[in-house]
Amino acid sequence: MGARLRAVIGIALLVALIGGLPGLASRATAAPTPRVVTVATYDVEPFVMTKDGIKTGFTIDVLNEIAKRTGWTYRFVEGSNVREILDDVMQKRADAAASAISITSDRAEVMDFSQPILNAGLQIIVPSGAVARSQPGLTDFLKLLFSKTMAVWLLAALALTVIPAHLIWLLERRHADSMVSKSYFPGIFQAFGWGLGMLAAAADDSPRHWHARVLGVLWAFVSIIFVAYYTATLTANLTVEKFDAQISSPADLVGRKVCAVANTTAAATLKELGVADTSAPTIKDCYAGLRKGDFEAVVSDAPLLQYYVANDGAGFAELAGAVFHHEDYGIAFPLGSELRKQADDALLSLRENGEFDLIKHKWLGPEAG
Repeated sequence: MGARLRAVIGIALLVALIGGLPGLASRATAAPTPRVVTVATYDVEPFVMTKDGIKTGFTIDVLNEIAKRTGWTYRFVEGSNVREILDDVMQKRADAAASAISITSDRAEVMDFSQPILNAGLQIIVPSGAVARSQPGLTDFLKLLFSKTMAVWLLAALALTVIPAHLIWLLERRHADSMVSKSYFPGIFQAFGWGLGMLAAAADDSPRHWHARVLGVLWAFVSIIFVAYYTATLTANLTVEKFDAQISSPADLVGRKVCAVANTTAAATLKELGVADTSAPTIKDCYAGLRKGDFEAVVSDAPLLQYYVANDGAGFAELAGAVFHHEDYGIAFPLGSELRKQADDALLSLRENGEFDLIKHKWLGPEAG
């Protein structure tokens, strides 16, 4: 009887042990596996910033959260631009590349990307005051009032009135109740004032002689045509000047001095739009050129420009127009890398518990994509 009892107890323990193996295996699988991951990166605010050997920024915070869930520790490889760090990944000198890297179809053919870590796009910045206003102001009126175009048209009105003024004076001086003096001076000035008044639709008298009245009717038609043409020309010139002087969309960049970082989606997009740009090694070179007046606009990733305008460029630069050419940022891995799935799983966890939104708010503000 004791032998049977011991056998039953042994079988029960064996069954319990076998039943517990899946749970043990699951816990073993879920445990992070420590690993040193080489990450190629370069400094670009507000994604990666290095001070006293310590890295901070949006992308760094995302990487740190991934590390908590995967057991990774990082060894950073410094680059100077996005092309360099992507080359490190393709040549497998690095396990991953992370900074502000746009996911494109061309890049996806030669490397793998994590799921997007940020929805972004391109935007334009210009020096403050170069953005078109939706409503004209007093400054626009004063510029028009004292413009060269206004002066030319006023001189044209004076010259055009010379001949009818003399004709009116010659005809009116014969009438007993003439509206002008029979003497040349001041008669010609009175006739001249009548002619200008007709152009402005504000004549204060009318001719008495019937020949002069016929001439007055003809001059009224000429005045209507002159004023209409004058108004249309001023409006057209003001509109063209406004468009020429201000930038509010990618179409306004044609013929401008535009800066974009070389080998980026911004440079490629400008080329597709037919906009000639000056390629700079880094975005900081574009900022410096904009300050010196070498460039009229800078085109780059929207989060970079938004951060610059809110910080170092505050009071000097402003955003021009909305975000265009929408794109996503991701972490790049060599083709077939097993690390990509681990990163994706960690990113899903990061989104689910709300940590991802806190990171975006911290570095990019509540309206970040």
